[in-house]
Amino acid sequence: MPFLGQDWRSPGWRWVKTEDGWKRCEPFSPALEDGNNQLNDISHAVILTGDDEDEEIYSTEDCEFAAKKRKKDHFRNNTDSQCFYREKWIYVHKESTRERHGYCTLGEAFNRLDFSSAIQDIRRFNYVVKLLQLIAKSQLTSLSGAAQKNYFNILDKIVRKVMEDQYNPRLIKDLLQDLSSTLCILIRGVGKSVLVGNINIWICRLETILLWQQQLKNLQMNKQVNNGLTLSDLPLHMLNNILYRFSDGWDIITLGQVTPTLYMLSEDRQLWKKLCQYHFAEKQFCRHLIPSEKGHIDWKLMYFALQKYYPIKEQYGDTLHFCRHCSILFWKDYHLALLLKDTGHPCTASDPDTCLMPVSPQHFIDLFKF
Repeated sequence: MPFLGQDWRSPGWRWVKTEDGWKRCEPFSPALEDGNNQLNDISHAVILTGDDEDEEIYSTEDCEFAAKKRKKDHFRNNTDSQCFYREKWIYVHKESTRERHGYCTLGEAFNRLDFSSAIQDIRRFNYVVKLLQLIAKSQLTSLSGAAQKNYFNILDKIVRKVMEDQYNPRLIKDLLQDLSSTLCILIRGVGKSVLVGNINIWICRLETILLWQQQLKNLQMNKQVNNGLTLSDLPLHMLNNILYRFSDGWDIITLGQVTPTLYMLSEDRQLWKKLCQYHFAEKQFCRHLIPSEKGHIDWKLMYFALQKYYPIKEQYGDTLHFCRHCSILFWKDYHLALLLKDTGHPCTASDPDTCLMPVSPQHFIDLFKF
């Protein structure tokens, strides 16, 4: 039957077939209305400043029609109408050949590879979050509409996981901050021409990000009750060994706030010196020596000062892999690799392990730059 809507660009109402004939669906449930009320409360605080001194504020009078559209678009974007691939490997072709026409784009790879399941694996969680952060900074507009929707669906799952498991909220806060900054610039400065879809969808997404940021800000860590052995019961040399395993300075500071003993160990100069030597070359930290009051080098301040000038080494429990022989990008299952000698993809090389290369988040993006 034909779709009739208020606007010729509108997709019309949703209809369902019943015993009494066709009936129109009510698009908004009470739960969705509550979510929209939260978004509307935040929307009044969204201020997009331009280059001029005047500020553009989305007031109720100016956005009366946009508010209606946002509710409808929010409902449509939260339905599971689109299905995405969950493949463990994809072929990366960069040019047309007799056998294949076209090429693999960043959005296609993002849709087809199974990132939804990857965030449930603690070894791959940080990897996926870092990839989403890099896409938010520079590659968001290069994604197709389906890939952008998939991006926000995965981001929603990540936020839910953090709220439930309370795992690494600092990493997600940085991601949401970069994403909100990018969206503000695109909506305010560049214009809606670079964004796929209705501008109201993007305003709704920005409001959702602000809601997530507020939820993470109010997140309270649950105090676990355990009558068994705790971290404080371990001997000093084991606690010190744990601190030396960290590759992120913020993780060391956070762990040092647990007990006075851990704080004392986290302030060790030798610990921060090893961290600086791991992430930076000798020529780099020799240019930025920071002496302390006693005349010694303050390696802790040096670490955070060097972070501003040079990138730190990335360390992940598991990453995507690229086969140079087959040009295939895939997730490697280490359990199958050990038990069945499975490489994770249909490789034709005589020695597949020599052709495999771990792919960092930045390398993943660079693979699809033409």
